[in-house]
Amino acid sequence: MRHTFVPPKRIRPEGLRYIRSDGKPNFSSRVYEKPSELSIIAKRPVVTITHIKPVGEAIKVMTVKGYRRLPVTTATGVLKGMLAATDIVNYFGGGEYYNIVLNRHNGNIYRALTEPIKSIMSKNPIYATTIDDLTYVIELMVKYGVGAVPVVDEETMKVYGIVTERDIVNHLREKTLGIKVSEFMTKNVITIPQDSSIKEAAKTIVKMGFRRLPIVDDKGYVKGMITARSIVRFLGSSKVFEYVISGSVEEALSAPVTAAIISKIVTVNPDVDIGEAVNEMIKHKVGSVLAVEGNRLVGILTERDVMYALALKR
Repeated sequence: MRHTFVPPKRIRPEGLRYIRSDGKPNFSSRVYEKPSELSIIAKRPVVTITHIKPVGEAIKVMTVKGYRRLPVTTATGVLKGMLAATDIVNYFGGGEYYNIVLNRHNGNIYRALTEPIKSIMSKNPIYATTIDDLTYVIELMVKYGVGAVPVVDEETMKVYGIVTERDIVNHLREKTLGIKVSEFMTKNVITIPQDSSIKEAAKTIVKMGFRRLPIVDDKGYVKGMITARSIVRFLGSSKVFEYVISGSVEEALSAPVTAAIISKIVTVNPDVDIGEAVNEMIKHKVGSVLAVEGNRLVGILTERDVMYALALKR
């Protein structure tokens, strides 16, 4: 069997609504009107990391490169797994991987950073080969709820490139789609109070299956955003050691969410065309926009939502 990846349970299996009775997505004509060769679409060269490298090294790479996921390989470049920012958040207080930190490293942050990546990576990852096409990659993303698919050489299994939601959005996007943001945005937005800890944010991200949480004040106004990647960036910065006194991971996790806040947020009206929202994402180099009416948060539109709007029939 080619793909043995078992995705985590998600609160929002949004892609399932586009699956036909035969298990295939119902693609829009837009997908067939654009070039579909992965050799054109896949991002190259791709930054990878070997499975025996420590978690601390992965945090450094993600922080420096600005990536939220890394294909994990052998020393010869053969695909072994995938490591996402959410895996690291899971490891540092968000989920079941935290037991490794507590039991194997006695809760010490310095020792925890030396744990091999293979302990927390997604093993047996889904993948596409260089002879597959765009529809196959989108099918995998929709079916398994993943935001990136590594592309490998069919014979050697060495990593050739990677296709992300953002790559697909950029490939298929148009100036206007005739679809409002309100039609694809998530309306019941999960937020987190600004006086919460990073550990509380980590637990919410892992439990609910969302990569980003708007941070709100006591009046419900959005003050910024915390994401899986911004938590990783916090862990990879010198700022984390402002909170670590005895070396305990719990000290780092007790830091307020504002220590990992993304202050720049992009907002749109829910009635604007999704094409306009995409332009804002690209202009500001962000993966989501908040839909607001006046000062009231009414939804969030992510790259995944946009990909569904572009690639799939409702």
